[in-house]
Amino acid sequence: QVQLVESGGGSVQAGGSLRLSCAASERIFSSYLMGWFRQAPGKERECVGAISRSGTYYADSVKERFTISRDHAKNTVNLQMNSLKPEDTAVYYCAAGTQGVHGRWDYWGQGTQVTVSS
Repeated sequence: QVQLVESGGGSVQAGGSLRLSCAASERIFSSYLMGWFRQAPGKERECVGAISRSGTYYADSVKERFTISRDHAKNTVNLQMNSLKPEDTAVYYCAAGTQGVHGRWDYWGQGTQVTVSS
């Protein structure tokens, strides 16, 4: 049973914007910490943003450029990415967990490619 489904990836020039969305089951959306990760070729996967009921987390590399939000009407978690840079190129994954940003994440989406050209 698929729990998380991402959409919204694509290709954009440097300086452009993209918006990623993650549709979650109601059970997961209402109870879990939701996050966005990315993994570029040859690099480790990193959490770029996460959102709980009490706040948000952003990696230093994306602060002031990316915004994570929840849409409670649609059970979706969105990642608005502005001022994109070539180094933002990666496969982006939605995830859900209960152990904090640096803990274990229990559910993962299939990933969506983001490519930023210079």
